[in-house]
Amino acid sequence: MAAAGYGDRVEGVHAVAAALESGRVRRIHVERRRLGRLGSMLAGVDESLIRVVDDVRPLADTDAPQGVVAECDPILPMPLDEMATEDAAVIVLDHVEDPHNLGAVARSALAAGMTGLVVSSRRAAPLSAAAFKAAAGALERLPLAMVGSIPEGLSRLRQLGVWVVGLDGDGDDNLFGLALLSEPVAVVVGSEGAGLADLTRKRCDVLARIPMAAGTESLNAGVSAALAAFEIMRVRSDAEMESRRSEPEVSGGESPT
Repeated sequence: MAAAGYGDRVEGVHAVAAALESGRVRRIHVERRRLGRLGSMLAGVDESLIRVVDDVRPLADTDAPQGVVAECDPILPMPLDEMATEDAAVIVLDHVEDPHNLGAVARSALAAGMTGLVVSSRRAAPLSAAAFKAAAGALERLPLAMVGSIPEGLSRLRQLGVWVVGLDGDGDDNLFGLALLSEPVAVVVGSEGAGLADLTRKRCDVLARIPMAAGTESLNAGVSAALAAFEIMRVRSDAEMESRRSEPEVSGGESPT
């Protein structure tokens, strides 16, 4: 059975503005006292979609909805197989449970040019209003696949030619400068506290660590994912520059006759 959509309710200025830009808002609830401040965001919105209220907090899921809540058409997840492209740069969350971490990961992944995000449909952070608010619009634009089993999803990605790198504090390889990141790759980030599940770890081609100063605590999921995403961007940028340097120069002058 196909996975249900997500993001049918969003709140907060950035999240609602992104949903409006995507054209999927069906109704928007705005606090009367915020109308002036949110005027530019609402300028192109059909008035029939706007409901002015005294307080949106009874409608909100988070503690700080910033005066605006929107009901939306859901976003449909991408099939996992479509993540396996020649330039795949995918972040996989192995049962990360904090929706704020999920949103932060999506935001970093989009900023670093990642091609997708894979999450579990079970025992994981919900794609809730809190996640969308933390993502500040990124979940509107970043392709997302939802799988019932992360280990099975990783096996499928490997079958489709995507290398799987698991982040692990005891990993044998250093994430920074890892040549494999220039290939089609999925980087797996473990859950808060527990890290990678045993079966997930076994499905990885490489276990890589983020180098840290001695005596420091492990990084949270959001920071780890951000470092991995931007390291993929850096490695690929360096590889592209090196490829350009090695291209033979085309000399000028007249064409041979």
